[in-house]
Amino acid sequence: MIRVVLPPHLRTLARTGSEVTVTVEGPASQRSILDALEKQYPMLGGTIRDHVTRKRRPFLRFFACNEDWSFEPEETPLPELVQQGIEPFMIVGAVAGG
Repeated sequence: MIRVVLPPHLRTLARTGSEVTVTVEGPASQRSILDALEKQYPMLGGTIRDHVTRKRRPFLRFFACNEDWSFEPEETPLPELVQQGIEPFMIVGAVAGG
């Protein structure tokens, strides 16, 4: 069980709370988590990753264990604390402004 924290606009779209759980086969990576998340919440398809390129949308970032994983390869296994469901995988909306 992987814990995923969603930003407010995605919570509203998915009609869920701030945190959801997904199940992935094998070691959890950004790709496997996002695949499971989009399968469980189809309305999130295309909101986190582009439909065609499957690349991360530019105004979203991914964090695990207080580290920015946004630019790590999608298949890289996430930290063990995320794998065990102790720490969440966080999808964070960018904050802009002065």
